[in-house]
Amino acid sequence: MTELVSPEAAAPSRWRATLDAGLAILRRAPLTIGVVVALWVIGLATRSILRGPSESLLDRIGLGVPALADGRWWTLLTGGMWAKGFTAYLVVTAIYLLLVAPAESRLGWRMTGLLLVVSQVGGALFGLGVVWVAARIDDESWLGNLASDISITPAAAVFGVGLAFSFRMTALWRRRTRLVLLGVVLVAALYVGFLHDVVRATGAAVGLGAGWLLLHRRAPTTTTTTTTPATLQELRGSSADQVIPGEASAAGAGAGRGPRLYGSSHAETRVLVALVVAVSALGALVAALVPMPIGPLATYNDFFVSPPPDAATVAGICADPTLADDCRQLRAEDVFAGPTGFIMSILPALALLVIAEGLRRGKRLAWWLALGINVALIGLATWFVIEAMVNDRADIPDAGAFLWDSLTPLALPLVTLIVLLFTRRHFDLAIPRPALRRLGIIVGGGLVLASLAYLLIGYAIRDQFDPPATFGALLGDLPARFLPPAYLGLFNADVVPAGRGARLLAGGIGAIFWVVTLVALLFAFRRSGELSPQGAKAKARGVLESGGSTLSYMATWPGNDYWFTGDGKAALAYRVIGSVALTTGEPFGEAASRAAAVGEFSAYCDEHGWTPCLYSVTEECNRVTEQMGWRSVQVAEDTVVPLKDLEFTGKKWQDIRTALNKAAKAGVTAEWFTYAKAPLSITDQIRSISEEWVADKGLPEMGFTLGGLDELSDEHVRCLVAVDADRTVHGVTSWMPVYRDGRPVGWTLDFMRRRSDGFRGVMEFLIASAALGFQKEGAEFLSLSGAPLARLDRGEQPGALQRMLDVAGRTLEPVYGFRSLFNFKAKFQPSYEPMYMTYPDPAALPAIGQAIGKAYLPHVTPGQMFRLTQRFLKRPEE
Repeated sequence: MTELVSPEAAAPSRWRATLDAGLAILRRAPLTIGVVVALWVIGLATRSILRGPSESLLDRIGLGVPALADGRWWTLLTGGMWAKGFTAYLVVTAIYLLLVAPAESRLGWRMTGLLLVVSQVGGALFGLGVVWVAARIDDESWLGNLASDISITPAAAVFGVGLAFSFRMTALWRRRTRLVLLGVVLVAALYVGFLHDVVRATGAAVGLGAGWLLLHRRAPTTTTTTTTPATLQELRGSSADQVIPGEASAAGAGAGRGPRLYGSSHAETRVLVALVVAVSALGALVAALVPMPIGPLATYNDFFVSPPPDAATVAGICADPTLADDCRQLRAEDVFAGPTGFIMSILPALALLVIAEGLRRGKRLAWWLALGINVALIGLATWFVIEAMVNDRADIPDAGAFLWDSLTPLALPLVTLIVLLFTRRHFDLAIPRPALRRLGIIVGGGLVLASLAYLLIGYAIRDQFDPPATFGALLGDLPARFLPPAYLGLFNADVVPAGRGARLLAGGIGAIFWVVTLVALLFAFRRSGELSPQGAKAKARGVLESGGSTLSYMATWPGNDYWFTGDGKAALAYRVIGSVALTTGEPFGEAASRAAAVGEFSAYCDEHGWTPCLYSVTEECNRVTEQMGWRSVQVAEDTVVPLKDLEFTGKKWQDIRTALNKAAKAGVTAEWFTYAKAPLSITDQIRSISEEWVADKGLPEMGFTLGGLDELSDEHVRCLVAVDADRTVHGVTSWMPVYRDGRPVGWTLDFMRRRSDGFRGVMEFLIASAALGFQKEGAEFLSLSGAPLARLDRGEQPGALQRMLDVAGRTLEPVYGFRSLFNFKAKFQPSYEPMYMTYPDPAALPAIGQAIGKAYLPHVTPGQMFRLTQRFLKRPEE
């Protein structure tokens, strides 16, 4: 009825799969290939490949305000048919293949051709119109000065198509594509500022508008669902075959919208903020490669990239006796000529790129460093302006214009600063203490060694300085050795390295220190933050293999601290929130040591002034705590499917057989992967499907017992993916091992996502396929995880707290569908096992409730909580 395929048998390598997918796209993009070939043929025919079109040809085909004024309207189109040289032709070819080819493969050649023409012609008209208006207002302004230029740019159409196509992308790639493409064109326009940069930016804007008009209403929608024990983010609806009221419409409404801050997941927000920081650094690096940039942020570029003065400039200044101080300053900066000087010149940009990697990984230290650098940039720029206004006021003819030109570049660090402040809660991962100590030793020790080397070696070759250096002069010059050339003006150049050895020492000592520091910082950012002492997580994994509950594998997830029994044969994973030590499940390890572990852990918490709370524990553990006088309440119902005699026969399995048959008819197979080794084409689709729920629903992303993509990366977690003949992912499930005596005896369902336009019944298909596969491997059972705030009626009289939780489950049903989830799992004829929360002190219930809420929603914003509350208050019939 179904086919289970191993990844080794079914999937090519990641790179082979990516190459095959790329070739398949190109085969469906004849217009793109034709346009690229035409660009090269036209360039060859007009001898424009190496250095661009000749001046006479440029006058006839280039776009600009003078061309339109002379009636050469065809230049709106021909201005996109040539490039400026060989490198430009290569770049344009690459971006055509990266942006236009995928668009054509999805939209067709007619729509793609229309978007190319609209973006090129509309972008050129828009850009030239802006320049013409600016010239009428102030012909000396940045844009006004462009009114006499003639230029070419085939990239305006490409960026326009890429941004238009973003309306057909999933939320994950929609946000990333727009941020990257808009960032590139805006940085080029604002840093470099030539006419073609402006037209490229306006072409991108026109393409974005055209996409909104032509494509956004038909954007794809994706519904995702997740099931984990005792969590508030569950599979909605009793069946994947059912259409949940409002689900498709909600997704569809969100799919065409632009990126929303609250619509990004926790991990994706980190990526977006990292891109914002990286773009500002990359913009400065790109601008440094362009001779004489004229954009409004060109002066801001000096804070990131500050090349040393050329020899002719130094000679010219030093030839004037009245400019002795300036001469000394330029000679000090001239020390940074050469490879080490280049490193020092781009040091701020390199530092921001390293920090961006730390932000991508959610590191708190990276957030503070990014904040500090942007605050410092704002402070330095303000200080330079104030100093110029005070000391050089006579040389400033128009103070207002000077202030405007000087302070405009501050917009970028201000925007970055605001973004960092508003997203601070997403950067909460600490660098492990051992890694932080190593970083401190490397940075501190490196600074001391570099300083001593400069002082001692410099004093030994003191005659190579002008004037000959004293130890005090070298000490005063020491801070300047660790600063880029642009910042040397902060210190007086009392001594200038003149000899070869002194110049090499002065220019290289800082570069070596900063390279070592940035590499050490990069390695520190790559360390995963663990709360326990080094090796505790590995030790916990070893203990876990002895045995545990169906949820014990969650102990390996990030955010847990670890406690071990005295004999080391049992352990508990927990996190301290406020005064509550909240566990992730019950003790795991050797069966004989688990019962005693509860009492020992309680004593450990008492020593630290914490209130223990064991969350999502089994009946067996609950009995142990009852004997200790603890209270308990059922928080979920675990659903366990025995595999020994499992057969999908009989009327009660009709829905499951239907799902298996539908999959076979649709050509859908179930394939096993480990997420970290899966083909890029598969993992990209899984990420996109997963991200869509967060982006389009606007509800807060949860943690604690809710597994996400990070948890999929565990090499011991197995993913079962439903794919069709075109390698389209219809759904995915992940399964965590349940150990006994060193081997897996069962598997627990954690992560579930489905594509809304995939075949119906994909979840039933995947779970049934997993059951059959694990049965063949000899597993004893599957756990479908707990349905939170839903339980089997066992005829018992519930207590007051239990009744309150039952009411909460009914209240939250319209949003998360707890009882619908419970009914969905009933299709697999499971046995039901209650899961409890146990606690010693009823007076601590308010603190426990707050801790659980914080564990599940560690990063919720007020806006998300408001929207969540609105959803809670809606009636099911609404």
